[in-house]
Amino acid sequence: MTIHPPRTGRRAALRTLLGAPLVVPRSVRAQDAYPSRPIRLIVPFAPGGGTDILGRTLAQKLGPALGTTVIVENRPGAGGNLGAEQVAHAAPDGHTLLIVSASYAVNASFQPPKFDPVRGLAPIAQIASVPFLLLARESLPVRDVSGLLALARERPGQLTYASSGVGSSPHLAGEMLASLSSTRMIHVPYKGGGPAITDLLGGQVDLLFATVVQGLPHVKAGKLRALGVGGPVRAPQLPEVPTIAESGVPGFDITNWFGVLAPAGTPAPILERLNRDIVQQLGTAEMKERLTAEGADPWGSSAAEFARLIESDIRKYTQIVRAAGIRAQ
Repeated sequence: MTIHPPRTGRRAALRTLLGAPLVVPRSVRAQDAYPSRPIRLIVPFAPGGGTDILGRTLAQKLGPALGTTVIVENRPGAGGNLGAEQVAHAAPDGHTLLIVSASYAVNASFQPPKFDPVRGLAPIAQIASVPFLLLARESLPVRDVSGLLALARERPGQLTYASSGVGSSPHLAGEMLASLSSTRMIHVPYKGGGPAITDLLGGQVDLLFATVVQGLPHVKAGKLRALGVGGPVRAPQLPEVPTIAESGVPGFDITNWFGVLAPAGTPAPILERLNRDIVQQLGTAEMKERLTAEGADPWGSSAAEFARLIESDIRKYTQIVRAAGIRAQ
């Protein structure tokens, strides 16, 4: 006599066999379905600025690479914190991304957002860097950084440097220069980089840290003088201008950078795919040409490298803010 197993046992076995293939990690399922709809790229500043321009340039190429549309949305406010907070609280599924500049690290040291700036967002890739130039009004009797420092020591507290606002990157660059060179200069804050460079051109202030994008046309026209480059290497657009670090201020390094982040908790396979596609697009001749035309150096880092950059810049700017006693206004 043949003995059959209980029907309930056969049903259980069947359920096990049928169910086994469906038990896959959530991250794998997310990767296979990603992207399932258009992606929003949040720009935490108003349209027309450097972050907005780079964000739109990237979105045009990243969308086709991912097989979807990347929609750029401007969410300005609170120095970039408003848009960053919106992304930090978005669903961690890779459909809401954030493009930031170095001001993200500056804000973390000066006016922190309402989330952990290190762990609240997941770095994907640095996409570009833009060196700062130390610019002088054309009539200032100096030709280089060493001449400027000599003049600053002769006239302590008399030279003025403009910035785009209290706590901005140009402000902290001026504070870092004064601290590392043991000089004293007067900070003159403006409501944006445009008014600051206008007054520098007009001779109302002596100095200004500005990006290559902002300063290069005026340097080429002979209206402003580039004394030094703020980053660790010379700017390809002005190879004859030395870095500030090699001009007698070792350790000076202020560079504006741009990168893309996602909400914390976004599955690793999605972050890896985004990094891979972004880096691939940055490596194309077309993207290199477009970014270089904007005064930016294409980068394309790993997520880990970008994370280290953010954390090191937060530490650096926090030290500057504390040493100078800078407070939000």
